[in-house]
Amino acid sequence: MTDTLDARATSLVATIREISDDVERYQAVKELEVRLESDLKQVKAEIALALHEGRSWQQVGELLGVTGSRAEQISRAAR
Repeated sequence: MTDTLDARATSLVATIREISDDVERYQAVKELEVRLESDLKQVKAEIALALHEGRSWQQVGELLGVTGSRAEQISRAAR
């Protein structure tokens, strides 16, 4: 993780820790987990599609450390 991403992640966690009510803090964590999972899935799909331009799915898979069919599946989240 780059320094900038690490700093932003640390800041986000610190912001959540500032929520005084335990239940509210827990709910904020759960909501953030859902949002990040969805948003990051979309970003991964966009990356896979961008890498696919001029490359086979097998080549994309090799770049991402997965099989070609998995790389194609990842890309489908963007559609």
